[in-house]
Amino acid sequence: MAVAASPIAAWAVAEGRDPQLCRCWGCTGSYGVFFRLLLPTTLWGGRLPATAWEGFLSGLAHPVIGLDHLAFVVAIGLVAAGQPWRYGIPLGFVLAGLVGTGIHLAGWDPLGLTELAIASSVVLFGLLLVQPRQIPSWLLLIGGSLAGLFHGYAYAETIIGAQPMPWVGYLLGLSTVQYGVALLALWAAERWGLRIPGLTRWAGWAITVVGAAFLTLAVVGA
Repeated sequence: MAVAASPIAAWAVAEGRDPQLCRCWGCTGSYGVFFRLLLPTTLWGGRLPATAWEGFLSGLAHPVIGLDHLAFVVAIGLVAAGQPWRYGIPLGFVLAGLVGTGIHLAGWDPLGLTELAIASSVVLFGLLLVQPRQIPSWLLLIGGSLAGLFHGYAYAETIIGAQPMPWVGYLLGLSTVQYGVALLALWAAERWGLRIPGLTRWAGWAITVVGAAFLTLAVVGA
C-alpha cells in the first residue's frame, strides 16, 4: 500500500526542492502545516522575498526552522554557558551556517548525509549537557562550527530561487534570531542553572531525545 506523501514533501517536489531535507525538518502532519506558514513564500503571498528588507523580515519571522535545528541552537547556547568563549561558540555556529548555506546556494554538493549529520549533532550536544565534565572551549567551537555547516546547508532550501539581495537579507535575519535564541539559552543556564539543580542535565536529556528521534528517521529513510 502506498503511503501518502506529507504536504511539505509534495510541495518540495512541486517546487523542485529537496524532499529529503524537508523530511529532516520533521515537517509532517500539523507541524508541517505550521512550517509551511513560516516559509518565505507564504509570508509574501505565495512568492519569495523580492527585496533585502523582505528577506530580512522573513528571516526574523522564521526562528523555528525545524525542531532538530531549534534543539541544536538551544543546546549550543546551554553548552556555552560558563565557558571562556561563551559568546564565540554560538557565533561560530551561526557564521559556519552562513558558509554552509552559501555552499548550497552556489550549487556545490560536498556535504553528504546532511540529515544524519544534523541529527547526530543534536544528539552529541545533548549528551554534552548530560555529562559532568567541562569541555574545552576550542573543542566546542570546532564542533559547533562543523555542525553549523550542515545546518546551514539545510537552511538554504527555504530561500532557493530568490535573488541575491533577498536571500542575503533573509540569512542576516535568520542568523540574528538564531544567535539571539542561543544567547537566551546561555543566559538562562547561567542565571537559573545553579538555582535549579539538574536543570541543564534535564534539558540535555530532552535535546538528546529529540536528536535521537530525528536520527532514527534519518537512518530509516536513508
